[in-house]
Amino acid sequence: MIDADDLLSLVRNYNPKTNEALLRGAYAYAQRMHEGQTRHSGEPYFTHPVAVAAILTEQRLDDATIATALLHDTIEDTKGTYTEIETLFGHDVAELVDGVTKLTNLELSSRESKQAENFRKLLMAMSKDLRVILVKLADRLHNMRTIRHMKPEKQAKKAHETMDIYAPLAGRMGMQWMREELEDLSFRVLNPEARTSIMRRFVTLQKETGDVIPRITEDIEAVLDKHGLKADVFGRAKKPFSIWRKMQEKDLAFSRLSDIYGFRIITGTEDDCYRILGAIHQRWRAVPGRFKDYISQPKSNGYRSIHTTVSGRDGKRVEVQIRTRQMHDVAESGVAAHWSYRDGVRVQNPFAVDPAKWLEGLTERFETAEDNEEFLEHVKLEMYSDQVFCFTPKGDVVKLPKGATPIDFAYSIHTRIGHSCVGAKVDGLRVPLWTRLKNGQSIEIITAEGQTPQASWIDIVVTGRAKAAIRRMLREEDRERYIKLGRELARVAFEQFGKKATDKALDTAARAIGLKDGDELLARIGSAELSARRVVARIYPELAGRTEQGEVEAVRAVIGLPSGTEIRRAQCCQPVPGERIVGITYAGRGPIVHAIDCGALAAFDTAPERWIDLHWSEGRHAAVHNVTIDVTLSNTNGALGRICTLIGEQNANISDLHFIDRKPDFFRLLIDVDVRNAEHLHAVMMAVELDSDVASLQRFRDLERRP
Repeated sequence: MIDADDLLSLVRNYNPKTNEALLRGAYAYAQRMHEGQTRHSGEPYFTHPVAVAAILTEQRLDDATIATALLHDTIEDTKGTYTEIETLFGHDVAELVDGVTKLTNLELSSRESKQAENFRKLLMAMSKDLRVILVKLADRLHNMRTIRHMKPEKQAKKAHETMDIYAPLAGRMGMQWMREELEDLSFRVLNPEARTSIMRRFVTLQKETGDVIPRITEDIEAVLDKHGLKADVFGRAKKPFSIWRKMQEKDLAFSRLSDIYGFRIITGTEDDCYRILGAIHQRWRAVPGRFKDYISQPKSNGYRSIHTTVSGRDGKRVEVQIRTRQMHDVAESGVAAHWSYRDGVRVQNPFAVDPAKWLEGLTERFETAEDNEEFLEHVKLEMYSDQVFCFTPKGDVVKLPKGATPIDFAYSIHTRIGHSCVGAKVDGLRVPLWTRLKNGQSIEIITAEGQTPQASWIDIVVTGRAKAAIRRMLREEDRERYIKLGRELARVAFEQFGKKATDKALDTAARAIGLKDGDELLARIGSAELSARRVVARIYPELAGRTEQGEVEAVRAVIGLPSGTEIRRAQCCQPVPGERIVGITYAGRGPIVHAIDCGALAAFDTAPERWIDLHWSEGRHAAVHNVTIDVTLSNTNGALGRICTLIGEQNANISDLHFIDRKPDFFRLLIDVDVRNAEHLHAVMMAVELDSDVASLQRFRDLERRP
């Protein structure tokens, strides 16, 4: 394990002015908090946060981020608290540690809707301070490096989560080295046979041809010397997963793969980059369609480089990347370059992108998603996409993901242009709308009045924005037809359970699912976006049995709380399923769940960091949620007994009675009732209020009854 002196030495290599007291204090505190804890491997748990900190020193990150890495598990896994960390290490570090803790509690590999919802929360956490996700990525990298000590099913879950979310996120942030390593570590878990096969073939190739990397490196250096150009040349073989992905995408056997070697040429100036490109192309034949100039058209994460592929020694294809030292720093660190230090000061790298602007550019394309599944589709499309740069007839640049079509181009300009698109010209020539666009092409969109999107466009376009706009338009066009079909499907589904699909039942189901009204519900059923059986199961779960939603009798009732956290409802407002809720954190006690309209929340308006976004899980809840109702009742024989009977007939349990005012003709009492959800509570109160002896009835809420 790296000791404190060694870690400080790693930091001083790039930041001689480091705050030694802060890092030593964080090291000692975390070591004390994790004392006695072990990892799956049997090693002391503290080896993990130290390794995470060491990974971040490779990115030359600031002291607050290194301290956060050391402390990132203390709030979740030890007796350490936010308040204690803030007192010892300052507000900045405490906020970062709290942010990493919240990210750790997101289970991103669960079913689609929850995964999308949690990814929204991940982006929210990133927007507060991007260093949070840098620590989380380093945390995940070390966990993947040591994943062999976990149980096989846990390994598979973590590997899928890493491949789906963390690896592409690292790539999107510009940390390509981390993306490649995360992918390859996940590949080792998910498809070990394929990875072993790739490695075996690669070893065989090296035996047959020798190690070609030094020879090609010498060839490139000789060309540069001939033209008087100074640069450093580095060569490497591509990672096994990168080779495997290329084999799958292009449906090629390993023997037919050619560009499995990559070379980087790092020089002093931008002018030298283009001179080197000329020298390389003069010496070797360029492969058509394999040239990208990310210097003149940089990626959104600040990445700049020239990419070209040439037929090198013995006809082998070789990928060459040409960039300056500053460009290389951004290429290695990505968005993290914004916080990089060198010689004790923040590096003023002109190519480092502003994290706030980068995140804004990433998230603005997701805002058009209408539901969680659509949002997740946007995320995965954006995360995995490379980019192409095309031009409008006026010369404006439009960035699109790799594989984009003229329809994507049209929607990226304006939704109206996308809807009315009937054709396109690429570099002045008419092309089919399914044509895949390439870098540097000029696109002209041909429109016509009265044109509307075709259903087949959904399978042609690749951008989330285009897919969402087309779906919305198709839904509007076919709305009446879908409503009619949906009504018939709903009628049949309801009749299977002896019920009628009345307008009231449909409106109730729509509200439960989060749709506007019954017509919108029917349109979704008719367009096959929603099953009629799911609708029936939502409002009659006891009849439908265990539906695809599942009952929530024995699972967590609140989504958003840390794993293993006990549900603690605020007694001032007594929230129940069906009501909007929010969590408020308390030092040393865990979060308390409040109703969103609770008057007690006003006291926390100045402390937004204590608020947690929560919601009730879907499905049928057990009748265990205690609510107090305030009843003023006529003092007549049998009145109270009758009220108790009415509550029992609604399948609700009375847990307590408390008289607060007795008069000769009336008395007032508080009744504690256990209910399933807001609808169940409404049914109970309606039954009681209809009794002739009840003078008044209301839900009792008392701000003095704090948890």
